[in-house]
Amino acid sequence: MTTPRNHDTDGRGSRLRTVDLARLAGLSTQQIRNYEEAGVLPAAGRTESGYRTFGDVHRRALLTYRALLAGYGPVRATRIMRTVHAGDVPGALALVDAAHAALHEERAALRATGEALETLAEDIPEHRERPGLRIGEVAALLGVRPSALRVWEAAALLTPPREHPTGYRLYGPTELRDARVIHSLRRGHYLLDQIRPVLEDLRREGGTRALRRALTARAESLTTRSQAMLAAAGALSAYLAEGLGSAKA
Repeated sequence: MTTPRNHDTDGRGSRLRTVDLARLAGLSTQQIRNYEEAGVLPAAGRTESGYRTFGDVHRRALLTYRALLAGYGPVRATRIMRTVHAGDVPGALALVDAAHAALHEERAALRATGEALETLAEDIPEHRERPGLRIGEVAALLGVRPSALRVWEAAALLTPPREHPTGYRLYGPTELRDARVIHSLRRGHYLLDQIRPVLEDLRREGGTRALRRALTARAESLTTRSQAMLAAAGALSAYLAEGLGSAKA
């Protein structure tokens, strides 16, 4: 008769109940059960009466998952741990690589926004003598579709005046500046609702202080995430080197 594999102990013979593991992380016992069922933790052992038993490997898995949560968020953290416990370590590392690549792309977009900010005060020589630009001209200037400008207008981010008697939209210096700010922030993955206060402050102050503050806050957030991801990757590396060794014992 084959004996089921039991992960209830580490190499020193310690045993943890569900409540013990929950207390270690400040979680409920139901969360621990959910983590095991989701594959975040290795399969637990069972007593003769059917109660779950955990060992040091589960404690390390839980701590690793908590570190991943801080760095990668719940969806990626869960996928990474499930993939590890399914025996697909290369697949788990690919998920980590993808998260770091996405962070790099966010940094690149932020840098592009900062560079765009430096050009906001510059005139556009070929249109300097024009009293106003039509929507197609502004779209071509920004490298977007006219429909994007209409979406921004529908969201009350742009309010270009209309030409009489044709009714065509006309973008003067202020509207063009606002369109350039919106385009820059959209490239930096800002939501329309996040852009609105930036434009309001721009219009109120006549400067770019709010935009600079937004970029600074975003840069600080990326730095914090990057540090958390680095710590999480280190925890995962240690778990792969030590935790799985205990799990397979």
